[in-house]
Amino acid sequence: MNLPRHPLRINVGFLLNAPLGYSRDIHFDFPTLHFEEEAYTNFSGLVRVSRTPQGVLAVSEFDATVTLECVRCLKAFDLPLRSEFSDLFAFDKRSMTESELLIPDDGNIDLEPLVREYLLIEIPISPVCRPDCKGLCIECGEDLNLGTCEHNVRVIY
Repeated sequence: MNLPRHPLRINVGFLLNAPLGYSRDIHFDFPTLHFEEEAYTNFSGLVRVSRTPQGVLAVSEFDATVTLECVRCLKAFDLPLRSEFSDLFAFDKRSMTESELLIPDDGNIDLEPLVREYLLIEIPISPVCRPDCKGLCIECGEDLNLGTCEHNVRVIY
C-alpha cells in the first residue's frame, strides 16, 4: 500500500521468498504529484517488480505532464513526458550494481528519487512551446506569435 507522504514507496517483501522469475505489476495514477520543486500532473505509471537471484528488478514506465516556460515567448505551456527505466534493488552489497540500490530491512523501496531523476532527464534544456514559436521582439518585447510590431518589419533594398 502506498503511503500519502511516500506515494511511490512499495513493499517488495512478498518477493523475498518467491521463486525466481516471479513478478507482479504495480500501477500508479495521481492527478498531481509533487517532487521537491517540480509538480507533475496526469502522473501515471507501471512498475513490474521481478524476483532475480541478485534481488528485485524494477522495470518501470511513467508518464506525466509538467508546466514549463517557453524560452522564446516566455509563456507557460504543458509538456508531456515519458520515461522508461529499469534498476536492480540488491539483496546485499555483494549483488549491488552501479546504481548501488539495496532493499532495506523493512522491504520498502522508494521509487521517488529514481522517477524524479528520470523525468528531469526528459525535460529539454531549452523548452519551446511549439517548434514555430517566433518569440519576443528584441526591442519592445511584443509577442511575435500574436502579430508583428514596427521593429520586426525591416525593409530590405
